Amino acid sequence: MTRARAAAGSLVFLLLAPGVTAGLVPWLLTGWSVDESFAWLPLQVLGALLVLAGTAVVLHAFARFVVEGLGTPAPVAPPQQLVVGGLYRYVRNPMYVAVASAIIGQALLLGRPVLLAYAALFMAVVAAFVRWYEEPALTDRFGEEYAAYRQAVPAWHPRLHPWRAGRS
Repeated sequence: MTRARAAAGSLVFLLLAPGVTAGLVPWLLTGWSVDESFAWLPLQVLGALLVLAGTAVVLHAFARFVVEGLGTPAPVAPPQQLVVGGLYRYVRNPMYVAVASAIIGQALLLGRPVLLAYAALFMAVVAAFVRWYEEPALTDRFGEEYAAYRQAVPAWHPRLHPWRAGRS
């Protein structure tokens, strides 16, 4: 796959997956209107920071798939190389963590507890997907390279120091 095709495919998947999950669904649940009874300025500021950080991490993760993996995050057009650079040196699933952070950020920003429940549901579904589909697929595709990476880099919380292939 060429980088141009990987970029185009990643852009489409970005709009379909995180765009729907962290954009359309929260909008459908809240209309992006603030519930003043739960809105508190310090939490709103924290929420805005989480939305911005989550968005930045998702964009970074998608770019890693294009540049490093020569593929997309979409299962139908997977990367040719295992993506282990950038933020993937700290946590195996930065994209999922970032999407959840953006949803939680929206909950705080809008004062909408329903989005906290949605974020929990999202993480439960994603954790099951990672465990029962993604990890076996990556093991089949990348073998020992993925096994070493999986052993060294946590799935859901970041390492303090970046992982480098061949070192723990």
